[in-house]
Amino acid sequence: MVMMIEPVDKMIAELKAQREYDEVIYMSPDGERLTQGISNELSLKENLIILCGHYKGIDHRIREHLITREISVGDYVVSGGEIPAALLADSIVRLVPGALTDETSALSDSFQDNLLSPPVYTRPAEYKGWKVPDVLLSGNPKLIREWQDEQALARTKLLRPELLDNQSN
Repeated sequence: MVMMIEPVDKMIAELKAQREYDEVIYMSPDGERLTQGISNELSLKENLIILCGHYKGIDHRIREHLITREISVGDYVVSGGEIPAALLADSIVRLVPGALTDETSALSDSFQDNLLSPPVYTRPAEYKGWKVPDVLLSGNPKLIREWQDEQALARTKLLRPELLDNQSN
């Protein structure tokens, strides 16, 4: 099944008549790969239209004339773009002021600075002999931040070293 051009064109035209849209995004396996940077960028936009095909996609003329950006969530294919669209929406909405209880929390998420997040811990400080690192119990914000930075770098080197190659992105 391929989505026909006429109903999609009419829908986009009707939405645009109601308000201006910054982007008309099509979820596609051959679009640019979704990154935290793209989510950050899109979170600053006022209005987005996200179009997702199902099975074989959409009439190519829609892509040529109506779509402003194509985004992929990875190098694999799913049966429709609904789940990738939900994933994109969630990655954007959580960055909108007021969406998270602690708005600064998103700034320390994985990929914000091309690093993975450091480990996080909760109470109790010791459970079954497993201890929270002493520095986190020190109450010294400078030492805690240094430890978090060191851990983020070490975890990235170990688990996702290719991210360090993209430090300029």
